[in-house]
Amino acid sequence: MKVGIVVFPGSNCDADTLEAFGALNGVDARLLWHKDTDLQGSDLVVLPGGFSYGDYLRSGAIARFAGIMESVRQFAEQGGYVLGICNGFQVLTEAGLLPGALLRNTSQLFISKDVYLQPVSRLAAMSKNLEDHRAYQIPIAHGEGRYYIDADGLRALEDGDQIMFRYVNAAGKRDENSNPNGSLADIAGICSPNGRVMGLMPHPERAVQSLLGLEDGLPLLEGLVHAMTR
Repeated sequence: MKVGIVVFPGSNCDADTLEAFGALNGVDARLLWHKDTDLQGSDLVVLPGGFSYGDYLRSGAIARFAGIMESVRQFAEQGGYVLGICNGFQVLTEAGLLPGALLRNTSQLFISKDVYLQPVSRLAAMSKNLEDHRAYQIPIAHGEGRYYIDADGLRALEDGDQIMFRYVNAAGKRDENSNPNGSLADIAGICSPNGRVMGLMPHPERAVQSLLGLEDGLPLLEGLVHAMTR
């Protein structure tokens, strides 16, 4: 299985993502330059975290026009798997590949901390095989992570089983303190109607080994690969 990780000017999680996916059995992970158009036969395209193009205008607003994004769009429209993490999630919403928008955190501050996620969607490739009663501890690091969509859009996400993860507490329950950024309905990640284009604000690639302090990101990445190859 081939995983292509797009590198934009300002990406800073590309190496982490390359290392995390490359360590999985049967995965050939490689970097894709933002000016290229060749996805090099990737089965999964990942848009990593960082500050693409310095996050000028809005986070992800310039990256949507990168040369490689037309290829990513066509790949997604043909049923390809695409994952956007943090800034990558922002790029996917700006490009119209996922609905809604990522707004400034309600605190107006950049937040870097560990949070807990509950898998929700049985449709999304990343979450479909995860334990829905378990809270996964994953780090976040963002200033514009507050997910928003209008009432009709939220209803469509709920009816279509497109809410991939919600923020919860350590016991796996939603409360007023578990949502770090004010995201609507505690949404931490969503997917497309076919479950193959996915975006989430937390960073599973930063939580894949005990040396990093957390390992709960590993099941998320392994679950995605398993869903794609089964």
